[in-house]
Amino acid sequence: MNKIVHKADARGFANHGWLKAAHSFSFANYYNPDKMGFGMLRVLNDDSIDGGEGFGMHPHKNMEIITIPLSGALEHKDSMGNSAVINQGDVQVMSAGTGIFHSEFNKNKDEPVKLLQIWVLPNQQNVTPRYQQLTLNVVDRKDKLQQIVSPDPQGEGVWIHQQAWFYLGDFSMDTQQQHTIKNEGNGVYLFVMEGSVKVNNEVLNRRDAIGLWNIHEAIDIVSLSSDTSILLMEVPMG
Repeated sequence: MNKIVHKADARGFANHGWLKAAHSFSFANYYNPDKMGFGMLRVLNDDSIDGGEGFGMHPHKNMEIITIPLSGALEHKDSMGNSAVINQGDVQVMSAGTGIFHSEFNKNKDEPVKLLQIWVLPNQQNVTPRYQQLTLNVVDRKDKLQQIVSPDPQGEGVWIHQQAWFYLGDFSMDTQQQHTIKNEGNGVYLFVMEGSVKVNNEVLNRRDAIGLWNIHEAIDIVSLSSDTSILLMEVPMG
């Protein structure tokens, strides 16, 4: 099994005043030739948007875009006519396909909205754009992995045009968990949102991440704190 560790302070950071962002991979003005993504995972942005601020209408094409609010409320509008508010506990996906415009604004004026925005390269080009939003039962991730993204329109969570599976987990101290990959040849990128965790004997702290590939056995996860929260993303590597 191969691995790469990305420490929190090694990410790219941008401060636009109203937007504070940390980029796990090259994005916008942050460029690192060694961090162009992980397999089909292209972008992992850790954003904080000030009250009432946000991104005006802008385009995307041929990308699967997943948004996970961590706190606050994000207001979404798009060129397909969708208008929605995404709250903590929700997950949203847009399949940009042939092209879509959308805007994202902090719904609240008096507090920031914090979110993860993730881009995955699709396995089909120029699909019909689509939007999906789901409210998750956060109890279903207590001391276990809750599936939030899959390739199956009938599966748990939202679905995308890629053989990828995402999971959220909230773990108490010393909780042990294993993950067995769904598709041979897939890799796993595990991002620590809060707390500390040991993954295959590698200790990771808040906002650290580890990428694993050439996986031939289950991945071992052990929580090292009482408030561990992780995002595990299984994606094709090529």
